[in-house]
Amino acid sequence: MGPDVPLLNEYKQEFFWKRFPQTVLGGPRFKLGYCAPPYVYVNQAVLFLTPWLFGGIGTLLSQLQLLHELHAAVLSGILMCGAAAGVQALALYAARRSGTVERLGASNILVDEEEVEFTHCVSTETVRFIAPGKRFGLNVVLHTVLAGVLCGFGTWYVFLGRLTALYGSIGASLVVFVLSWVTLCIAEYSLIVNTATETATFQAQDTYEITPLTRPLYIFIFIAVDLADRYSDAVPELHLASQVLHVLFLFLPLLWAFGILPPLDALLLWGMEQTLVFGLGGSPMSGNLRYQLLLMFGVSAGVAVCNYFIPSTLGVVLLSTAMGFLLSLDLSQVGTLCRGSRSAFGDRELLRGGPSPPPPTSFGWNLGCREVLLYLSLLLVAMAEAGVLHHFIGLAQSRSLITGPQAPVSYLLLILFCLCWALREIQGAYVFGGVFLNPLYPKGMSNVQIFKQRNRGLYIAAAIRRVLIYLVFPFAMIAFLAMDKSLQLLHTVSLSVGFTRAFRVGWQSSEDALLQMVVVILVRLAAGNNVLPGWDDLGTGVQLLLVGLLFDRVTQFLAKLKFTLTVLVTSWTEKKQRRQSAGTLLALNASLCPLVLVVVIVSALLSAPLLPLFTLPIFLVGFPRPQRSWPGPVGTACPCPDSVFYQQMSGSLACALRTAFARGSLGSLAPGSHFLGRFQDRMVWIMILERGYGYCTVNIKGLELQETSCHTVEARRVDEVFEAAFERPERLGFTQGFNLHWGNALTPCAALAVRVYSDARNVLSGIIDSHDNLRKLQDDFMKALIWLLLRYCVQKHKGFLWSSEEVSVVGGMKSQQDSSSLTSFGDWSDEDDLFGPQPARRTVALVTAEAQSGHTTLQMGASLPGSVEMDSLFENMALSALQPLQPLGLGIGMPAVDKGHNSEVFDERSGSLPHLNFSCPQSEVFNLPKGWRTAPLLPSRLLSLRPLFPEDWFRFTLGRFGPAVQGATSEDMTKALKEDEALKELHIHVALSCLISLGAESAFTSPSYVYRLYCGDVPWTEGLEWLSSSKELYQLTLQAFRFSFKLLFDQASLGPMESPEELFSTLEEYERDWYIGLVTEKGWHDSVLQEKPFLFSLGHDLTMGTYTGRVLTLQEQLVQVGRLNGEGVRGQWANLSWELLYATNDDEERYSIQAHPFMLRNLTVQAADPPLGYPIYSSAPLHFPCL
Repeated sequence: MGPDVPLLNEYKQEFFWKRFPQTVLGGPRFKLGYCAPPYVYVNQAVLFLTPWLFGGIGTLLSQLQLLHELHAAVLSGILMCGAAAGVQALALYAARRSGTVERLGASNILVDEEEVEFTHCVSTETVRFIAPGKRFGLNVVLHTVLAGVLCGFGTWYVFLGRLTALYGSIGASLVVFVLSWVTLCIAEYSLIVNTATETATFQAQDTYEITPLTRPLYIFIFIAVDLADRYSDAVPELHLASQVLHVLFLFLPLLWAFGILPPLDALLLWGMEQTLVFGLGGSPMSGNLRYQLLLMFGVSAGVAVCNYFIPSTLGVVLLSTAMGFLLSLDLSQVGTLCRGSRSAFGDRELLRGGPSPPPPTSFGWNLGCREVLLYLSLLLVAMAEAGVLHHFIGLAQSRSLITGPQAPVSYLLLILFCLCWALREIQGAYVFGGVFLNPLYPKGMSNVQIFKQRNRGLYIAAAIRRVLIYLVFPFAMIAFLAMDKSLQLLHTVSLSVGFTRAFRVGWQSSEDALLQMVVVILVRLAAGNNVLPGWDDLGTGVQLLLVGLLFDRVTQFLAKLKFTLTVLVTSWTEKKQRRQSAGTLLALNASLCPLVLVVVIVSALLSAPLLPLFTLPIFLVGFPRPQRSWPGPVGTACPCPDSVFYQQMSGSLACALRTAFARGSLGSLAPGSHFLGRFQDRMVWIMILERGYGYCTVNIKGLELQETSCHTVEARRVDEVFEAAFERPERLGFTQGFNLHWGNALTPCAALAVRVYSDARNVLSGIIDSHDNLRKLQDDFMKALIWLLLRYCVQKHKGFLWSSEEVSVVGGMKSQQDSSSLTSFGDWSDEDDLFGPQPARRTVALVTAEAQSGHTTLQMGASLPGSVEMDSLFENMALSALQPLQPLGLGIGMPAVDKGHNSEVFDERSGSLPHLNFSCPQSEVFNLPKGWRTAPLLPSRLLSLRPLFPEDWFRFTLGRFGPAVQGATSEDMTKALKEDEALKELHIHVALSCLISLGAESAFTSPSYVYRLYCGDVPWTEGLEWLSSSKELYQLTLQAFRFSFKLLFDQASLGPMESPEELFSTLEEYERDWYIGLVTEKGWHDSVLQEKPFLFSLGHDLTMGTYTGRVLTLQEQLVQVGRLNGEGVRGQWANLSWELLYATNDDEERYSIQAHPFMLRNLTVQAADPPLGYPIYSSAPLHFPCL
């Protein structure tokens, strides 16, 4: 698609321009898109101005001094409450009437779906159109009362006397008065009449009707500040705030229209998260946002309250140290300990039925005795250190940082910070913020073992860093805090909160806490013995809080500024992104540069995403929301067959990430950080959800493997960025040491060794169509079938029952009944391949037969040769498999059946099976079920095919399997077993019967026939019904054919088998280490999850007309991981939320989803949570130990 693809299609543009005015005005629909009677608009205008009318009455009575201000406000509120009750009564009446009397008529499909037929000004249709009413009775009462209260307080808020007292000007007061009532009318209409769709939408659905409360809530916040100013003593700050807010009150409609103010649910969660992180030293929560965040917030706030009331400073230090340590641990493992050990990262929410990766047994993955003992030891040591230092040294007389007891610890912290920063920088591929290549990082990624050997030096540095972070930093910071002089002034709210946070953040995020503490120390050292007014009075705890908040906002500002520059520059430099309006937008941004900078600063201060509208250089402040950006639970995805590859690698990737996190290879691990992993055609999106002492919680998402054009463009750029970092030459020049892709959203960090499946696809031209290979396929099939039959007997003897579930994934149970020929058309052969190979189908007859208990013989529905089979309502089922309708007494269309009895054909039901007399006692072990000897085939036909049976191979295989069932046996016993003619005849009969039933009695000549047999789509043959009646034998036969094709593939690639021993070991390897089947089978899915070393599948490319072989090999490979610009991701997700939830722009070819090599726009949209994004895999929150 070109760069000038429409931002919104014509229909969506019309829809948007009808919706946006409604949002601005709070709900009135003055732009309908069709003709409506004038009274529709008049009624809405009257309802919109009703609050102004009632407020005007109160204001007039107050100005005439007929009523006191308070009484006038109450009167306005009562009048508004009555009007709201009337509107709700009318809406309820209209809803009941339309529910009982419904006009029926033929619908006109040409009429717009929103068009309403109005009859008169108060008709049911008119009332329902203007005031749809509430869904819940409680909301009817609540919103009605709230409307009255809002009108009363709003009237009081904008009294002319109050405005004149604030601004001292009648003219300014009148302007503020008029415009303030516009804001109040918008909020009242949204609350009581009709709620507009908000541009700031967090939830896809407003189940409990919370949206109408959003606008009144913000008005109540403004009123609360004004009330505090009225009834408090003269506080200049409050008076100034009231003046500013009265002016800002006029711009609330614009803030609502542009979606800057968050909805109630997002505001509550964002507020609690910000307070928990920056006020109480916690971390964003990875689980359910509502409950876990509320619980952690309550407990953390409770600790601060306790610190305020505890009289002893020693008690405060001990409580803060203990609770800071305990709350920084992974508390989700406590429930696991109570319920018993289980996997830390099973994906229960996505692909059910598959085995989860085995739980790691190394330290920290599960909360056991070792972990509990370590945590108790650390807790006791920390409390002892804090108590002793505070009691004996904290009360020392010297208060100077240079000469006081904190001096040695302060200098130690400075040294530790520099050392830790250096050790972390050398762990990644780039240093100094991703600008320069790291010369110490290993070069070349061709071999995993070589990479690990070259990385050993960095491993030692990482081990030192890990010891410093988890065992040195926390105790050094506790020592610094325990001796601080500010503890003597603890009993103030700010100091209680500050020290509660300081003692916790040292455990929760040791590196960040150390940086904050170093800044405070440097400020004190720079000041020397001088007193810094205002700063020193704050106390150490509050100073650390402010430094942490400032550092976070500055980091966000720099990331947002980089994202802004990327969008601006690439909108012109990238030709495929250069729209016709690009020059105009660049000129506007240049001329309004201060305004753009203000937008970036405001979004950083609010910790809100910077929203590029349609991902163009039009920047808005998105509404503040939690760090995760999405309200739903972690782990929702859009699964498909390829999801299993991500599910398989999640376990190994978890272990690799745990090691990388502990070593610092991925840099700072702040919650909200995003990483992208790349291996072959797989893209892994990793998001940090939560971080604490010794653990980190992440979410792993897998992006689609079927690459679209946009996906391919961005994937190619990702490969280029990683190649520049990891595939660089041994010696770097001066210019080569720079990161040439610094402006890209992706910065390479490290390569991780992960056990994954490498995917190799080969075109089988020259192999499957070679007559020499096809002639050998028949002999290999007989050898593989004999090996499987004897192996079946051995397993049955040892008690290993042949699991139907296991073999069904091998055979696939394709429809033998989906016949392509009839006995009356014996000369017809599907090997002619007139229409190419037919895809294998699972017929309705087979499903019906499997559903019937006790029904083993599958009913066959025949289809004429060459007939076209249409897909039924059932997926992958052929209509020809359905039983044809037959007139009574007629058998038209079915093959003729000889109802007589052929004496040459054995019939088990007549008891004509001869008794087998084995000459060797051990032969009974290799006896086959009786039903397998009842093939309806003439003995003369079997006799003619007897030369195809490899007797030497049978004796060799029998000699190899014999000791497995006989134990310690003599050579004579083995020789007798090989010479047992009855046993040999039994296996000859069964093997040749299977050969005929597959239609393989003559050499294979058609690749399409081979492909159909491999897929289990066996054409109708004389013995097919008999073969299909025995599920186990059919599956053994199909597995033997697949083994034989794999032998053909291997011998064509590697050369022929030189001895029976080599063939035997190869078949053993196939059985033990390989899954040979189809990608669409359940066995393929299960084998990937069970981590079979190798998988093979045969496919057919209909577009190219070629056959392909696909081999998956499980091995340890290097997955390249890079850090994404988190603010760029949040900004694009904010635009995605606005586009889909408000503008409903779900066009698959829209501009904002097109490929962008720098922003990785298409990949970012994919990685969003459903329903807005579409990752094919998403894990539950994975808790990684980092100790």
